[in-house]
Amino acid sequence: MIYLDNAASTQIRDEVLSVINEELVNSFANPSSPYTPARKSRIAIDKARKIFSGILNCQENEIVFTSGGTESDNTAIKGPAKALENLGNHIITTTTEHHAVLHTCNSLEKQGFDVTYLPTDKYGMVSKESVLSAIKENTILISIIYANNEIGAINPIKEIGQALKKIKNKGSRFPLFHTDAIQAAPFLDLNIEELGVDLLSLSAHKFNGPKGIGVLYMKNGTPFEPLITGGGQERQKRSGTENIAFISAAAQAIQLAEDEKKQLYLKVSKLKNKIINQLKQNHPEIILNGHPLQSLPNIINLTIPNIRADDLISALDIEDVCISNGSACTSNSLEPSHVLQAIGISAKLALNTIRISLGRYNFENEIIEFLFIIDKILKRIKMNTPEIINK
Repeated sequence: MIYLDNAASTQIRDEVLSVINEELVNSFANPSSPYTPARKSRIAIDKARKIFSGILNCQENEIVFTSGGTESDNTAIKGPAKALENLGNHIITTTTEHHAVLHTCNSLEKQGFDVTYLPTDKYGMVSKESVLSAIKENTILISIIYANNEIGAINPIKEIGQALKKIKNKGSRFPLFHTDAIQAAPFLDLNIEELGVDLLSLSAHKFNGPKGIGVLYMKNGTPFEPLITGGGQERQKRSGTENIAFISAAAQAIQLAEDEKKQLYLKVSKLKNKIINQLKQNHPEIILNGHPLQSLPNIINLTIPNIRADDLISALDIEDVCISNGSACTSNSLEPSHVLQAIGISAKLALNTIRISLGRYNFENEIIEFLFIIDKILKRIKMNTPEIINK
């Protein structure tokens, strides 16, 4: 199998799997209990929290463990919004966010919140100026994706964050600033001081960790109303008995990813360029979506006119090659991608668009094989489609 859908999920690392197995056996006690085995469980969670805080350059008590990226995004937006609704009800986001953010904002609109959905440029990027100009007196929260999960476009989070810091230095605590860093985590800087964010979302299965475990950085002092209440775990921010094995595994995964970040960036960049160059050379009608430079090194989003993405994906699947047509959350939908439509691509062309995404377990030999297979399939489809021959 040639797996080229790493933006959807990554293969768990052996080192991470070992941590899961070890903690399932050794940290079985409830960490909220008062006896020695429970303290061992608590120590495992504290160790994981320390690893994440070190990488994000934040306080350990600013790390909240969740069930995944979707919960982290929901919590980052709904928690502060509900806590601040008496002070303001305006939220700013973009039209190209992940559905975990968009649908959360849609839900808040039904509860009386005012949401501004900023348009992006043709590359799927929002400017610092457009974000700042959208701020009102009642703006309480801004949520901008760090790097887009479909086209890889990198937003100027640092520039926006630093500009918002200057606003807050004049005496205001708001607006709070959240970024969905779920796709960015294996490749981009996660230092929250540099980014200037108050909240940041992560999901372990995007950096070779397990599914079902997420992280939310929440700056101390952030007004917050919890989504999940109960026993008061995670310092009253997210109740529920902690998933110790996956928390520990996520910490191991992020540490390994951070240690190898530069190496992985260079590796997948090289493979990405090889794929783009050869496909464009053999099929010049192909359109590359997203910014050619300010983009994640592992995501390739291509529109192939007159060839349905689902037909191509099915043909590749028969050859044991895995790619997608966009976000895994909506890959089975017949609706065209909201991200592609937001950057000006027609609904018809959006349905002719594929996403190839690379990871640490991809190597040049399989990319060569993939290029041979997809070239063969594209030529076959063109031969059987007269209207393509004439274009």
